[in-house]
Amino acid sequence: MDQKPYATKRESTLDDQAIDMLHALSHLMDKAFTIPGTNIKMGLDSIIGFVPVIGDTIGLAISGYIYSFAKRAGVPWYKRMHMLGNIFIDWLIGVIPFIGDLFDIGWKANTKNVEIIKAHHQKSKTSDIIEGNYTKMS
Repeated sequence: MDQKPYATKRESTLDDQAIDMLHALSHLMDKAFTIPGTNIKMGLDSIIGFVPVIGDTIGLAISGYIYSFAKRAGVPWYKRMHMLGNIFIDWLIGVIPFIGDLFDIGWKANTKNVEIIKAHHQKSKTSDIIEGNYTKMS
C-alpha cells in the first residue's frame, strides 16, 4: 500500500540567476537613481509615471511581469494576493497626477514583490516543507 506523504515540497522552477534578474529589474524600476542633495531613491517607475495614464500602464505591465514569476517560484496564493495588492495600490495612486508620482517614490511595489519571491525562494531551498502545500494521506 503506497502512502503519500502528508506534506510535500513544492519545487521552485526559478534559479538564483532568475532571482538576481528580478532584483535588478525591481532596482531599476524603484531605486536606480538618487535625487540630488538627498538620500531619496527613485526609479524608472516614478519617471515614466509623469506621462499620464500611459506611464502608469507601462509600470503596471512591468509589475505584472515580475508577478508572473511568483507562481513559477511556488509562492503560495495568499502571498501572491499580497503582491497583487501592492501592484494595485501602486497603479491606483499612481494615476493621480503628481501625487501618484510622489507616492511611487516611497511605495516601491516592485521591490516589495521581489522580496516576497526571494524570501520564498530562499525558504524553499532550505526547508523540506513549504507552507500551504499539503497533500492528504489516502
